[in-house]
Amino acid sequence: MLTEKESFRAEDTYALGKKIGEEARPGEVYTLIGDLGVGKTVFTQGLAAGLGITEPVNSPTFTILQSYEEGRLPFYHFDVYRIGDISEMDEIGYEDCFYGDGVSLIEWADLIREILPDHYTQITILKDLEKGFDYRKILIEEI
Repeated sequence: MLTEKESFRAEDTYALGKKIGEEARPGEVYTLIGDLGVGKTVFTQGLAAGLGITEPVNSPTFTILQSYEEGRLPFYHFDVYRIGDISEMDEIGYEDCFYGDGVSLIEWADLIREILPDHYTQITILKDLEKGFDYRKILIEEI
C-alpha cells in the first residue's frame, strides 16, 4: 500500500517522522530514499524523537551506523552512502539490528537492496520546486 504525504516546511517533515517513531514497533525496518538536501536527516530526527530519543541525531555518513539506546526502543540509524562493499554491512552486524528488538532506519538503502529484509517500509522524499523550495512529497510504501 502506498501513502502519499505533503510537507510544506521542515517542521512538517519532522512531525511526520515523529509520528512514525511514536507508532514504531520492535523489529521494524525503514528505508529512506531521497537526493541530498531533501530532508532525510530532519525526518530521521523526528523519528528518533518519536522513539523518545533526546540526544542529537545526525547522519552517520562516515561511520555507517549510529546506535541510540535511550528511547523506548533501540534505534539503529544507517547511512550507507559511502559503503564500498556489501560485506561492510556484515562487519558492523547489520543482522542484529534488522532482526532485533529495535527500529532500523537506512538512508540510501537502494545501495544495499540485496540484504534488506523481506518486509520493510520504504520512505521516499521528493522535491517539487514548482510547489515551492521547501515543498516535499513523501511516499510511504510497505514492501
